[in-house]
Amino acid sequence: MDFSLSPEVEDYRLRVRAFVEQHVLPLEKQPEVFDAHENIREDIVARVRARARAEGLWAFQMPKARGGQGLGVVGMAACYEEAARSPFGPVMFNAAPPDDGNMILLEKVLRTEDLKQRWLQPLIDGKVRSAFAMTEPQGCGSDPSLTYTKATRRGDTWVITGRKWFITGAQGAQHFVLVARTSDDERKGLTAFLFDADQPGWRIERRIPIMGPEEHGGHCEIVFDGLEIPDANRLLEVGDGLKVTQIRLGTARLTHCMRWLGLAKRCLEEAGDYVSKRMSFGVTLAQHEGVQWMLGDAAKDIHMGRLLTMSAAWKLDQGDFARTDISIAKIHVADTLHKAADTAIQLLGARGYSRDTLVEWIYRYARQARLVDGASEVHKQVLSRAYLAEGPGFFKWGV
Repeated sequence: MDFSLSPEVEDYRLRVRAFVEQHVLPLEKQPEVFDAHENIREDIVARVRARARAEGLWAFQMPKARGGQGLGVVGMAACYEEAARSPFGPVMFNAAPPDDGNMILLEKVLRTEDLKQRWLQPLIDGKVRSAFAMTEPQGCGSDPSLTYTKATRRGDTWVITGRKWFITGAQGAQHFVLVARTSDDERKGLTAFLFDADQPGWRIERRIPIMGPEEHGGHCEIVFDGLEIPDANRLLEVGDGLKVTQIRLGTARLTHCMRWLGLAKRCLEEAGDYVSKRMSFGVTLAQHEGVQWMLGDAAKDIHMGRLLTMSAAWKLDQGDFARTDISIAKIHVADTLHKAADTAIQLLGARGYSRDTLVEWIYRYARQARLVDGASEVHKQVLSRAYLAEGPGFFKWGV
């Protein structure tokens, strides 16, 4: 495996870094640009997005023919990490969840160009936002098979009844991917559909308050009480719902890792700058051995996370599903993000615990990393099963 970047990807990476430095980082210090949920107001985002798109820094994950940059997963890893030097960076490049994962899914599974123009292209163009409705209050989370929301077929229409919750970005989203139960079959009982926010028969029950800062649209509880979806808006075949979730969540889990690594690096950047200047007992904090151990340990874990993420990205680009590689990266990078933020707060002292830096924002945000897109314990189960099935072959080299 060669993780060196092509000249094209390196050019994108440097341009993304410069854009974040010039147009995103300054916003972090302007209280008036934030909304009530600790995110950049959408009107400000729209202005910066227009600039990013004009500079050709847009939708790295999408083909060039559709207005993206077609960088592949390795290129995405390099650019997403740079974009997330600020937590508000990825959305500026149309590379933020849940839209990026939904775009990747729809590009792969929509059957016709007409469907792509209807459901995918507006997302790529940044005209609408989207959400992925899978998680449920009494069941489906890390285990999608525990889905109780029902889709009942009536001719060429499916009628949806049930409830979803913690649906990221639902408030204000226009396009939704919905996973619902269509039979009691253990493996083929779920089916995925598309619906538009303007369709009747559903509502947002509430925007759920959470511990940390929120993405645009929050995390919502949704009720379905007769939503009708044409069969033409079904994704893949009846019973392919689990397949759809795996197609979507595979790459999406890895894009989380890419962004979390950017945030982890930002934490060390803040702490490193501070300890290099702050005096303590006649020397800078950076000259104290204990501080060096803390910084070095966090830097080591970030480096390991980058290698794990890039390895999985390389495999995806080769056509491999990289399931175990993604699970390993997801576990490690989620832990690393929390460790980097915690280390930075400790080294920054009271300043880190205050809101004078972004580190406390990242710290509160980081706690969700070990839960979203499969809890760490579930990914460890995946790895255990794979190891028990493959034995020594689990550790095989790629040839």
